[in-house]
Amino acid sequence: MSDPRATGVVHPQRRRLIEGAAGTLVLSLAPWQIARGAALLGVRVWPAPAYTRVTLEHDAPLTFTQFMVRDTPPLRLVVEIDGIDLTPRLTELIGKIEPDDPYIARVRLGQNRPRVVRLVVELKTDVAPEVFALPPAGPYRHRLVLDLYPSAPIDPLAELLRSTEQASSAPPQDSAALEREIARALTKPSPPPRPAQARKDDGVSRFTSIAIDPGHGGEDPGAVGKRGTLEKDVTLAIARRLAGLLAAQPDTRVLLTRDGDYVVPLRTRVARARQVQADVFVSVHADAWIRPDARGSSVFALSERGASSSAAAWMARRENDADLIGGVNLAGHDPKLARLLLDLSTTAQINDSLSFGNAVLREIERVNTLHKPRVEQAGFAVLKAPDVPSILVETAFISNPEEELRLRDDSYQQGVAQAIFNGIQRYLRSNPPRARGPLG
Repeated sequence: MSDPRATGVVHPQRRRLIEGAAGTLVLSLAPWQIARGAALLGVRVWPAPAYTRVTLEHDAPLTFTQFMVRDTPPLRLVVEIDGIDLTPRLTELIGKIEPDDPYIARVRLGQNRPRVVRLVVELKTDVAPEVFALPPAGPYRHRLVLDLYPSAPIDPLAELLRSTEQASSAPPQDSAALEREIARALTKPSPPPRPAQARKDDGVSRFTSIAIDPGHGGEDPGAVGKRGTLEKDVTLAIARRLAGLLAAQPDTRVLLTRDGDYVVPLRTRVARARQVQADVFVSVHADAWIRPDARGSSVFALSERGASSSAAAWMARRENDADLIGGVNLAGHDPKLARLLLDLSTTAQINDSLSFGNAVLREIERVNTLHKPRVEQAGFAVLKAPDVPSILVETAFISNPEEELRLRDDSYQQGVAQAIFNGIQRYLRSNPPRARGPLG
């Protein structure tokens, strides 16, 4: 007989057991209910348009089983966790589910049997769940992660086109509404094409598609300043300001690879830039170094060979560890993918990236000291889009107390965004966007 868990169909008698146990929420605990296996260290929920993540952090490995219940509404994801007991810390998870979560309606917890907790996630829509364990990494101990992706994945290009069409039919907005629009990576309606970029008779159009990548996010805070400033917050703030400047330009569409506080795997950031046929890709970061006196801004491009300096190599290793700290499910992914992307990166693409990076660097030196006077190179995973000129901008050293204060300052954030914007414009004047078909 086939395993009902593989099909999502559960025997009625078993279903009654699931619902009965899962409906029991223990808030006052008897002495025997205190965890005797792994101790739970924290529970976190990261809702996002693309997916919702639930993280359980614990001090020892856990085993689990999972299955979907689809035969009666509501849709449910059931996860049975072995080696842990229901404790007040675990029940905090229930209160962390927001009403506007795009995928989770509610969570129920039950002590199925000693040292086995059953977690039932009631869903608002069908999902393709990924449940996986992560070993200790960065500041975290062991983690059990539930990633709830929509069964029909969101197409970045279709979403970008749809948002542009919605914006073009909407009434004028006030500044607050525009700020919310920018935060969602929407673009303002495009005015009629400029003469130099007019639509061709064959239906092929020209416009600029720009991908902005705010580094880190969610479980991955990035570097942390002495005053507690998180790199992930600084990068998103600057990226949103840059998106606002770009969105005001004619014939321009803007994609933010993340528009909130959640994890986006490095390969997904690259894939989204390629899906929207980006003309350029800018990843925004804030440096950290072992010495607090390190200062200045930097621009990096990909390297086919070795890094241009030992510091660049160190930076690349630190940024590439984002997937380990943020937590990426490697099961089912081709382990050769990262190498393939690097192999596909051509010398021409890297040369274009160096030219693009130099244009941005010449503008950034107007607002901050440069850490190095030239574009550096290293094997940054997020720059491995084989057909998109791609750069990584380290806006300042968040590990430097003085520069940390600047990174927190609105005027400095705007100045950096303006400098990157000017660099993009400078590069595109010499390298106009390529022609695309009607869908693009």
